[in-house]
Amino acid sequence: MCLSHLSLLSLYLHVAMGLSSSKQPEAQVLLLGLDNAGKSTFLYKLKHNACVTTVPTIGFNVEMLDARKNRKNIALTVWDVGGQGRMREYWPSFHQDAAAIVFVVDSSGRERLEEARGELESTLRSEPLRGRPLVLLANKQDVNGALTVTEIMDMFNLRKICSGRDWFILPCSASTGFGVEEAFRRVVQMIK
Repeated sequence: MCLSHLSLLSLYLHVAMGLSSSKQPEAQVLLLGLDNAGKSTFLYKLKHNACVTTVPTIGFNVEMLDARKNRKNIALTVWDVGGQGRMREYWPSFHQDAAAIVFVVDSSGRERLEEARGELESTLRSEPLRGRPLVLLANKQDVNGALTVTEIMDMFNLRKICSGRDWFILPCSASTGFGVEEAFRRVVQMIK
């Protein structure tokens, strides 16, 4: 099933407006990256502490997560948006209310790193995301030959493309759970 841009945006607004009745502080986190980077695996490992077999996300997944910041509860809505080429045109529909961006990179997929870098740069140029913090996850560190955090940071030129925003890069393996909790703590810490 393919959602039209209008129905996708309509569904987004309906869900987002329905969540605004909560009394505790809220923040929306945008979970992006190319297809097969491990976004959904990361989200479900975080939410259910389980490694689930996923299929490419057509559309998006939404999960509510509870966190604590400055000794107060905060409700996070995490939007895991599909990363296939045809889905990326819908990413800007989710930019408006994002308090933070989590961008997942397949560290073992060297042949697609340039494509991932281009998509990250494009995303960070979006006006609604100006100044929003970024956590870049160097995922699939458990795979032989995966690039290190330093290699990805240099390849993506993060110091330059992230000037004017808080950012952090973290190694992780969504399937094993390595780095998943630390990534979540970083996101919560960076949300303003």
